[in-house]
Amino acid sequence: MADKVDEIELREALANRLREWKKSADALERTFEFPDFKTAMEFVNGVAEKAELYGHHPDITINYNKVKFSLTSHDAGGITRRDLTLAGAIQEIAPRYAERKTA
Repeated sequence: MADKVDEIELREALANRLREWKKSADALERTFEFPDFKTAMEFVNGVAEKAELYGHHPDITINYNKVKFSLTSHDAGGITRRDLTLAGAIQEIAPRYAERKTA
C-alpha cells in the first residue's frame, strides 16, 4: 500500500507542475475539453494505456467533449505519489489531442 502524500508535497505539486489540477476532498481533479466527442474518447483511450502501464486507474467522467479525472488511491485513503505521477502523465499527453479536429 502506498502512503498518502503530506500537505506540503501536495501543495508544492499543485503550485508547480500540476497547476491546473485541484484538490477535492481526498482526490486530485481536472477537467479537459476537446473539439469534439471523438477526440475526447481518443484522449481517454490514451490515458487508459498510461494507466495500465502504471497499474493505477482514474475515475473518469465523460460529457460529450469534456473529460473529468478524479485521482485517488483508495487503498491509502487519499492522494499518493501514484496519483501525482498519473496526473503528470495525463497532463503531458493532453496537448496531443487538444489540437486535433475530427470529421
